[in-house]
Amino acid sequence: MFEAVEGMLGEHAELERRLAAPETHADARLAKRLNQRYAALSSVIAAWREWTGLGEDAEAARELGAEDPAFAAEADELLARRVVAEERLRRLLVPRDAADDKDALLEVKSGEGGEESALFAGDLLRMYTRYAETRGWALEVLDATESDLGGYKSVTVAVKAKGTPEPGEAPYALLKFEGGVHRVQRVPVTESQGRVHTSAAGVLVLPEAEQVDVQLDDNDLRIDVFRSSGPGGQSVNTTDSAVRITHVPSGIVASCQNEKSQLQNKEQALRILRARLLAVAQEAADAEASDARRSQVRTVDRSERIRTYNYPENRISDHRTGYKSYNLDQVLDGALEPVIASSVEADLAARLAALED
Repeated sequence: MFEAVEGMLGEHAELERRLAAPETHADARLAKRLNQRYAALSSVIAAWREWTGLGEDAEAARELGAEDPAFAAEADELLARRVVAEERLRRLLVPRDAADDKDALLEVKSGEGGEESALFAGDLLRMYTRYAETRGWALEVLDATESDLGGYKSVTVAVKAKGTPEPGEAPYALLKFEGGVHRVQRVPVTESQGRVHTSAAGVLVLPEAEQVDVQLDDNDLRIDVFRSSGPGGQSVNTTDSAVRITHVPSGIVASCQNEKSQLQNKEQALRILRARLLAVAQEAADAEASDARRSQVRTVDRSERIRTYNYPENRISDHRTGYKSYNLDQVLDGALEPVIASSVEADLAARLAALED
């Protein structure tokens, strides 16, 4: 497994050369992609050099230890540090999803439970907004349909990192574990008897696709315009500014009505459509992959509930990883780090097990 690093050294040097060339930065998308790959390789190579150096130092200390016991003790300490460095290097070398370095589109939709479900969808959006703020990400609402009580029947947001994130730290790499059915247990604001009800909202997370990821043929698109519905600005509900785009070959649809401008709504809808088409292409590629690839954890399983938010007990439970804590109020205020970390660790353990098998 570690022998693969030697092959990365040449690629790392070539990327360094290309990134130093002014012409590379004339193409912003190319520069971003090269920077992401360079950052990933830099982390691996730094860990490999640390592991290799600790091994050489331990060997030298062991030889000197034959004459001086102090060096023998130092050799033991260096070997212990090398074990830690080896585990870190193994983790960095585990193959990750190709989309892990991308920004994300996140959709929250109300489900069973009517208005209560829509209010919970709004609570989830607030939770993700606060979490994005803690990580320094920018969040942009692309499309939203509000409910009568101020919740959301559906809302789609773009989550974008600033700069080049470290490997495994990009929005999609972390937020993809949020895809699925989220269940809430609490007393709804519409409940006069004080009884606890259960409702749910669905979350869908897609990697944001760039034009180079998904090529769209205008002849494959059917574009419809219509009048926006729901709360809006001065002209939102009086003109045909909302846009619905259908990708005819696949039947996939994306719409946007948030902006006053029909052109702006079209651009936002195209962003959503590209992300959905990229997700379909990735699922098809996964289906054709090897048994080892298919055996790896697919956490974005929308057919099952993934998490329960129990308000009376202030408890949050993740049903995939077994994570449980009694600080639901803090989690809903954006303290999602430990919850997502439990999914990251479970995913990594499954990938390591697949490699060993």
